[in-house]
Amino acid sequence: MYARDGPVCPPVRHVFFQQAGPWETQYQTFTQASYTKDQTFLVKRCGFSGDLLQNELSYVNPSRRYLLVSPCRDEAKYLRRTLDSVAAQSAAPALWVVVDDGSTDDTRAILGEYACRLPYLRIVRRTDRGRRQVGPGVIEAFYAGLETVRLEEFDYLCKLDMDLDLPVRYFELLMQRMESDPRIGTTSGKPWFVHPQRGTVVPEVCGDEMSVGMTKFYRVACFKEIGGFVRQVMWDGIDCHRARMLGWIAESVDLEPIRFVHLRPQGASQKGIWTGRLRAGFGQYFMGTSPLYYLAVAIYRLPAHPVLIGSMAMVWGYFRSWRKGLPRYDDLEFRRFLRSYQHACLRMGKRAATARVDAERAALWHASHPAPGS
Repeated sequence: MYARDGPVCPPVRHVFFQQAGPWETQYQTFTQASYTKDQTFLVKRCGFSGDLLQNELSYVNPSRRYLLVSPCRDEAKYLRRTLDSVAAQSAAPALWVVVDDGSTDDTRAILGEYACRLPYLRIVRRTDRGRRQVGPGVIEAFYAGLETVRLEEFDYLCKLDMDLDLPVRYFELLMQRMESDPRIGTTSGKPWFVHPQRGTVVPEVCGDEMSVGMTKFYRVACFKEIGGFVRQVMWDGIDCHRARMLGWIAESVDLEPIRFVHLRPQGASQKGIWTGRLRAGFGQYFMGTSPLYYLAVAIYRLPAHPVLIGSMAMVWGYFRSWRKGLPRYDDLEFRRFLRSYQHACLRMGKRAATARVDAERAALWHASHPAPGS
């Protein structure tokens, strides 16, 4: 665990940057950032000096420097749970950039309180656009934080939501797993949530072949190779399929020490679960998912909460998008790879199909990542 109450935090200072400029060092009290001209960001620090922050981070294993980037908006209800669970991690982050995407609740005050206690926490503020926007809005906020750092200074990167309760060894065990297999490009534990009717903690439905969207833990080299996240709904599916296409292994692992609680169930958007499932259907359409495969997925998920309604919304979201002729992800090679993989999943099962594709793509990965000295 590493959380520092330390000396009384001085009054927080706020600086608005209106022009572009590179970050000089990630541990300066105030630094410059590159911004687009139509954005105004607020970088908030608690007055720690650069030397003090460097000393505070001296415990970080230089080969395990991981960066967290957390877009958030109006997360006061869950925020402390996530902040406390990261503060309690057995392996602390080298840097945690939280992007406050125009919150109107107590999010700002809570973040300010924790910025005084956690020396690795940096807050970037964006102006309020008047609404919560999932999908592309979340990824825009993510990049607003990522663009304030030099990614090459880190070994791992995690896009972390602010409505999670993580087990204490979560990041330590993910890094151990990736160190044991250099082909693992992205990984995560499995999300669980409190069932609204039964009150028991139950698993969310998510495939083993994907790292989950609320805690995408990446090897930086893999993240760069796939070109980062697409700024659209289904960014958290395209990334894993592209990684697999390039020979990387993408996964989520159901081991008890890395199970975490998702405080807002998947698909439960601010407008309700129906809207969230409709959006998921559009996302699958946009990504290029085979209609036959998606129909099979919807049937498989019929018993999942909310029973029947969730699957109906998924299918309707997909076919409504097709009927309207909405645009799709503009990479034909990727879409062909995706459908070939999905049809193999229907024929032989997802686990066998994933294992086969991973084995077939191993040579591609090894050709691009020769062993040292070879």
